[in-house]
Amino acid sequence: MNLHVRSSLLLALVTALALAATLAWQHWTAVPIAEAERAQHEREWLAVIAPGSYDNRPLQTPLTLADTTLRHSRLLAGYRASLTEKPVAILLHSELRGYGGPIELLIAIDDHGRLIGVHVLRQQESPGLGDQLVDPQRRWLDQFLGKARGNPPEQAWALKRDHGAFDQLAGATVTSRAVIDALQDALRYFDEHRVALLGEGNHE
Repeated sequence: MNLHVRSSLLLALVTALALAATLAWQHWTAVPIAEAERAQHEREWLAVIAPGSYDNRPLQTPLTLADTTLRHSRLLAGYRASLTEKPVAILLHSELRGYGGPIELLIAIDDHGRLIGVHVLRQQESPGLGDQLVDPQRRWLDQFLGKARGNPPEQAWALKRDHGAFDQLAGATVTSRAVIDALQDALRYFDEHRVALLGEGNHE
């Protein structure tokens, strides 16, 4: 066997070993990476409900939702948080139309029908408007916490400039109105589908 052939075989062997090592590394690291990404996803989504207020993994068991096209928005998914098997909150993944495109919200409603958390999952508003919506320092979404269907009255679910109860994001009238409408949609949906969402028939 001449030198050229031996060199070619050695190169092929080294290449095969390197490929095998790469594939083995990918195999052994794929699961931890996927688990880390899942954990990050859960932390982001479940930030809308207080730690320790539930003991299940809500995102692992999505609810079957009916009538998901609402007046001003649509529901993409729903989840139930529970403590010792008793429902404590419902998470609704809502999509609405903002000024620049779709906005996705995660809306948390407690078992009494009160809004307890709102998180912006995705938005396509212009930089100035979008930053206002997602910036936690502005706390614009906090004004809705504790509200429920009928509190304030239905006609008051509007901006103050529209004779309603809520402040708007500066320079973002369309976006502000869209978010308010979507939150009211979610609360109305919860109230009308309470039994199915909370699984109350299973706890009697």
